[in-house]
Amino acid sequence: MSESDILSGSDVVFDHGRGERIGIDEAVYCLGKSADQIGSILSLAETKGHGVLLTRLDTAKLQQLTAEHLDALDYCALSQTAYFGPLRPIMITGKVAIVAAGTSDAPVAREAARTLRHAGVDATLIVDVGVAGIWRLMDRIEEIRQFPIVIAVAGMDAALASVLGGLVQSTVICVPTSVGYGAAEHGRTALNAMLSSCAPGLLTCNIDNGYGAACAAIRILNSFR
Repeated sequence: MSESDILSGSDVVFDHGRGERIGIDEAVYCLGKSADQIGSILSLAETKGHGVLLTRLDTAKLQQLTAEHLDALDYCALSQTAYFGPLRPIMITGKVAIVAAGTSDAPVAREAARTLRHAGVDATLIVDVGVAGIWRLMDRIEEIRQFPIVIAVAGMDAALASVLGGLVQSTVICVPTSVGYGAAEHGRTALNAMLSSCAPGLLTCNIDNGYGAACAAIRILNSFR
């Protein structure tokens, strides 16, 4: 059985009504999908006039899409995300800060930022303020405190999340990343550290799940509308 027999465009059932039900549009998780499946989704979205967010779209799969689809994509290589079709205008500003411990965490932080922007939320991205040089964080802490929602993105020991949890009144959404040497266990150490934090009330997402953190922020913002 060939790959085309397993992964065909006819397998696609896109959830166009998700946004109306839960306030968050369906996104296309491209890892594990064939270029044919992704192309079918984009064609369906184009027919309905819907904008689509694509995540985990690597450059190899990107290059397999048709020229027409490629021309309609706004692609970010760092986060492996893309916008297709109409993009919402910015409707919310000054509500979400994404704070990343190091530049190695930037791809996950950028995925969160791009997800929020697709939903019409303009987030402030603050990178390389990890606690190994805690003065970097303290130089920005008053700025960070102005945001009601803070997404903390960190790998290794993920200490940034606990430190932020002890310094700000904001809702803190934690994202462990797979950044780190052997004992970091591809993000499991960071995940456990965030789940075990002594700072009360932290919310923790899955490893490298910047998309999920952004969706949590969107749900919080929507609850106040």
